[in-house]
Amino acid sequence: MNSHIDPRLHHEAFQRALALGRGTDSGALSELTRRLQMPSAEIRRLAASATGKLASFGADATVAVQALSPIALRDPHPQTQQYALKAIKCYGPAGRAYLHDLDDLAANERAKDYVRRAAHSAAEAIREAVRLEQEGAKHKCVRCGREATAEEYRRSQQAFQRTFCDACFDEVFLDRRNSDTRVELNKTIAAKAGALVQSEGERLIADWLTTHNLAFRYDERYRILSGHAVRPDFYLPELDLYIEYWGMDTADYKIGMLKKQQLYQQEGKRLVSLYPADKARLDAILRVKLELFGYRISTRTSPASASDSESVSHDVP
Repeated sequence: MNSHIDPRLHHEAFQRALALGRGTDSGALSELTRRLQMPSAEIRRLAASATGKLASFGADATVAVQALSPIALRDPHPQTQQYALKAIKCYGPAGRAYLHDLDDLAANERAKDYVRRAAHSAAEAIREAVRLEQEGAKHKCVRCGREATAEEYRRSQQAFQRTFCDACFDEVFLDRRNSDTRVELNKTIAAKAGALVQSEGERLIADWLTTHNLAFRYDERYRILSGHAVRPDFYLPELDLYIEYWGMDTADYKIGMLKKQQLYQQEGKRLVSLYPADKARLDAILRVKLELFGYRISTRTSPASASDSESVSHDVP
């Protein structure tokens, strides 16, 4: 047993999770989602396995995947993660919103090999299920409403993860390219790691991450959150965490900022928000905010050197 709950209650919860895993009642999903949040990794593992089995009996795929995703992507116990990943795989297309996250986990060298394999397998299965679903479905352009051909659908999904007819695709592509060009032209400030960033605040963040040996991707690619394409300032793949630096003060910018923050919240993403006023105390603020998500920056002094090196420790809930 690996939790602090009463041994009798743990035993009862364990037996109940086993019983639910043997059942066929899709209505048990609500109880299983609660057990997925219990402090015992053993019970979470059993609940994840049982949730996956209910996919064959009509359990609500959206509810199941939303409940499983935090366990699959961030549970501190690798075996529990592995079972949750296998369970998500059972729900096919319902897991499409987490494909980027699964790919990141599969590529994360700090994760256990069997967790990475399970993440890769889940992503491949979801992609195939989505492909099969799309072959038999009709799709409309989200911009003009015209029905898109199979080729138009394939092309626009590959480029934008949204559906456009060819005419709208060209217009959106030009708008996006012009926007990307403007962003790239604004990247004129060099950070320690060699990346070019757009502002002094972003440089300070990038340098802080580099100093503390935290791998990051800067403004690298779009992610789809609740049907909207967003481009995070920083993504930390090893921590599955986003950092946004909100550096402007115009009304339009603030409207966009609030919308983007809402999208992160709706998708259950881990977001650290930073502002110009935080620059003077960036080290202290980032340490505190990372610790809120269970990641503590610890300082270790090497016996062979007087210099300090920094590392990130993962706290187990």
